[in-house]
Order: sequence, then C-alpha cells, then structure tokens
Amino acid sequence: MKLKGGYHKRILDIDLKKGKSKSVDTKNAYALKYIGGRGYGARMLWDSLGSIRSPLDESNILVMASGPLTGLYIPSSGKMTFASISPATGIYADSNVGGSFGVELRQTGYDAVVIRGRAREPSYIWIDDDSVQIKSAKKYVGCVSSKVEHDMKKDLGDEKIKVAATGPAGEKLVNFACITTDWGRNAGRTGMGAIMGSKNLKAIALRGSVDLPVHDLDGMIEAGRRAFEYLRGHDLFRFWQQQGLMSVLDYVNNAGVLPTYNFRDGVFDRADSINGETMLLNYKIGDSACFSCPMACGNVCLVKEGKYAGAVIDGPEYETACMFGSNVGVDKFDAIIRANQLCDDMGIDTISTGNIIAVLIDAYEQGIIKKDDIDGMTPRWGDDEAVMKLIEKIAMRDGVGDILAGGSKVILEKWPNLKPLVSQVKGLEQSAYDARAAITMALEYATADVGAHHNRAWPIAKELEMGLDWPLEKKADLVIYHQTVRPLFDMLSVCRLPWIELGLNEEAYVGMYEAVTGTKTTLKELLERSEAVYNITRMINVKLGIRRADDMPPDPVFDRPIRTGPHAGAAVDREKFRKLLDIYYRKRGWDVETGIPLQKTLNRLGLEGIDVKNELG
Repeated sequence: MKLKGGYHKRILDIDLKKGKSKSVDTKNAYALKYIGGRGYGARMLWDSLGSIRSPLDESNILVMASGPLTGLYIPSSGKMTFASISPATGIYADSNVGGSFGVELRQTGYDAVVIRGRAREPSYIWIDDDSVQIKSAKKYVGCVSSKVEHDMKKDLGDEKIKVAATGPAGEKLVNFACITTDWGRNAGRTGMGAIMGSKNLKAIALRGSVDLPVHDLDGMIEAGRRAFEYLRGHDLFRFWQQQGLMSVLDYVNNAGVLPTYNFRDGVFDRADSINGETMLLNYKIGDSACFSCPMACGNVCLVKEGKYAGAVIDGPEYETACMFGSNVGVDKFDAIIRANQLCDDMGIDTISTGNIIAVLIDAYEQGIIKKDDIDGMTPRWGDDEAVMKLIEKIAMRDGVGDILAGGSKVILEKWPNLKPLVSQVKGLEQSAYDARAAITMALEYATADVGAHHNRAWPIAKELEMGLDWPLEKKADLVIYHQTVRPLFDMLSVCRLPWIELGLNEEAYVGMYEAVTGTKTTLKELLERSEAVYNITRMINVKLGIRRADDMPPDPVFDRPIRTGPHAGAAVDREKFRKLLDIYYRKRGWDVETGIPLQKTLNRLGLEGIDVKNELG
C-alpha cells in the first residue's frame, strides 16, 4: 500500500552528547502501521528499550511526534505527543500538548524528532527548517517557562517561532515536571519536563516553512468544511466556547463524583464559587484556542484585585480547578488562578501537584504526619497560602518538597502508612474523576498504560447515564473502545474534544485521513492500528515489570466510601472488580493470570516481531 501524502517520511535524530543530528528516512509501511504521534513514540521506545538503563539516565530517549493531520484545515489539528520512559512511574509514558508547537514541527519538514544523550552544559535545540543547532542555554537557567519562551523569541529575532521549555522544576528533576509551550499549553503529565532536565535540555525552538504534504487538497478541505459546519451547528457549541472545560465542574459535582478533600467526598458544597459561571462573571478576559480549533476552549483569566491581583493565565481547565479547589478545600477562584500560574511558570503538572498536596493536608489533619515532618508547616483544608508555598517547595525541591517532588512512589517509600490516602496507579496520581461510583472509571485508571490518567478513557459519563446496573461485559467493552479510539486521535494528532464533547462522528476522521494520505481505509482498520499501539505500550510495561497485580485502582476506591451526595456510601467491590478485570483481559487477548498479551494477539495485530517468550526470557 502506497502513501501519497500526509508524511515527510523523515525523522530527525539528535544526539545531545555528541552534538550531532541526522535525518532518517522512514518507509511507507512504518507510517501506515504506527500513523504518527503516540504511535511513533511507542514504537521508537520499544525499539530503544533494551538500551535504556533508567528514566533519568542519558540512555533514555525523548520522542516528539506529530501526525498526518497536524496543521491542516480540519478541526483541532494542533496536537502532538512527547513520549519517553517516565521518571514518576518507571514505565511507558507520553504527554499530549496542543497549541501550535506540533504544527511548527511538521513545517520544519520532519514527522518526528528523537532526542538522545545528555548535553555537556545547559542547552537548547534550534531547528530552523533543515538547520539543526545545539546552542548554549546558560542565560536561561533558573528562568520560569514563560520567560524562556519570551526571551528566546527575542534572542532569535523572530516572534513567530515556537518554543517548548521547562521551568525550574524540570531543571530540578521533579518527577512530574512538564514541558510548556504557547504560554501555558503543557505536556503536563508523566514527567516529560524532568526528562528534558536530565538531558540538560532547557528548551526546543522551531521555525519551519515547509509545505505539508496533502494528496487530495480539495477532498481534505471538503472533509474539514463538513466537520466545522457540524461543530458550529451543535447546540452546545457557543456554551463550550464560553466556559470550555470549566463547564465540566458543575456536571461532575451534580453527578456526585467531584474529588473533594483528597477524594474523601464526591460533592463540594461551595462548588459554585469555583465553577465556570464564577469564572465568566469575574475573571475571564478572553478566549484562546489551539491551531485550527473552532471550540476555543481556552479561557484567559485575570485576577483584578486582592492578594493575587495581576495573576493571569491561559486557564484554568477543569482538572486544575478541581485539584486546587475542591480537592484541597479551597473555594477561592483567584487562588486557583494563582496556583495554576505558579505551576505553569515553575513547570509542574497541576493534577499531580494538587493531588499530592491534598494527600499532605489529609495526612496532617489526621495526625499521621506531624509539623516537624513538613518543615513546621500546618496545612489545613482551604488554606490557599499553604498550597502556594507547597507548590514552590515542590518545584524547587525545598525541604519536604524534595520528597513530594518524587511523586506518589517516593512519598509511599517515605511514609508507607499514607497508602490508604494516596490515589495513584503505577505511580501516576489519579485524575479528577471519582471512580467509586463508576467501576468503568476504576477499570480505566487501573489499566491505563501510563497510570491513573483520564485521557486514556473517560467512560464515567456513559456509565452514570446508563445507570450502574448493566452487564460487566458491556462495561469492559466501553473501556476498551475508549482506550482504542482515544489513542487514534493522538496518533492522527488531533484533539478528541470535538468527538467526546460535541459528538463529531469518528468516521469523519477516516475521510480526512484518506484525503490527506491518498490511502483508502476504514475506521475498523484504523482502530486495529490503535489497538496494536496499545499492545506495544503494554509490552513495554510488561518488560519493565508490570503485571496483573499492578492493574488495580487506588485503595480508597475500595476502602473509603463516598460520604455524601447522590452516591453516598458508594465504593467499588473488590471481587466484582476482579471479575471485570478477568473479562477485560480476555477481551483484550491478554493472559488472565498475568495480564501479558498473548502471542496470538500480537500476531493478529501485525506485531509478529515482538516475541513474548524471547522478550521475557
């Protein structure tokens, strides 16, 4: 099968230690099988896995990859993926980011970049079409992400270049440090910023002028036009532009699954003080959008008065508002904005940071850890000043922040008695959806390849809509479908929100892919390629030690029932979950006892080159 468009068929390979780079050509079969984005990242990591000694060792690689639809006239085509082995979890990891950085990457004439080694001094990579330079970043050391982006554009003499940078947290190797671009767009989860820090890499700057390869331009424009027209005609389109992801907060609170007081409760009685309506009335000053996105879900917010006056961000999104709002007991929207700004500048993930701070407050409130354990601090629910101080301590690895910066795994090594309070899977802190009232969400967190992250699947809305009493077989099907269609969006490198929020049919992307690449396909074929990538990431994790015992939701999901609201008393039954996991494994084609993919499953998906027996010795 021949590709007629969609790819430059070149990958840029950069060795920071040697100070050299080279262009590597890719074949049609590679692009057809792995598509791009997350697919490229997964395959490259699998191919390099044997030489990677540990996540923060120079032997680890960092992949950044766009997809065949990135940068084109179709809705929400500004996405790209960073992928590596995570310092937080020690397993496969990727983090998706929007904005325009991925578009600029494609315009440099490469489909992906793989970064190896460690620079001898603080450095940044400057890719200007075919020119690739590794330049000194000494002047940017210690700078917050926004300043790096601003100053680098000035120093390179072009405001239109795109910059992805780490803040101080990346330099300090905080295990959940992120990569920031476009003033607040973050590759936020799994510690990609720490990977850059471990490589002495402060930033990556891009300027491209290469045309994007499209086979059928008229067909692509028509497919895009139909999709734009559908989205603009949707009843919720205008509402979505007004509130973006902040609209989720009221929905989740009313549904009784809003993480509150470190996941103790599912309802926050002061949610109306931190919701989208409060944002609109008092803080929002503008919209922002990723490349070619009509939904414009970004909210530019400014604090106009009070102790946080002047704080301004592109945000917050729902996850941040929850983790620095209800989950720590804070009912001040201005404090959420300031916490978001601090995390963006310092370069740390808001979900992991807010989750961990809530654990610390919970443990202190219960007397499990003492004031002397946490630098004399006395954090309480609703104490926004303590939250700000802890953010800074984590980012700078100051005092107790040095422990917290290691993430859940390090925290539990230091304080194993906190296990009943910690909501994490495989070392990644849980996202802001309570799983106790929805066993599908518990299954999603447990089996997600990167850990407890909602972007792998978001089945909770469907389960609550259907009611809780429907067959486990159907629930497993729902999770598997989400875990298959969502990676496809990341492989094509488009945002999933037009699909999940406004119902744009998956078939629309088939037409876009066909027009761009000149390759006939079906949704079933594309989903099989996505399933193959999920099995690659599973095999990476299996090779790194992951087994069935690791595919479990956090202890609180089983042991700490919701206290109030429509699901008061709800918790997941352990035996029922085990039965569901059995069903999930069988449907996946994985061994029920171990969770390892069966060889016949890998063969069916065209992964015959991955031999389970040989790989596991």
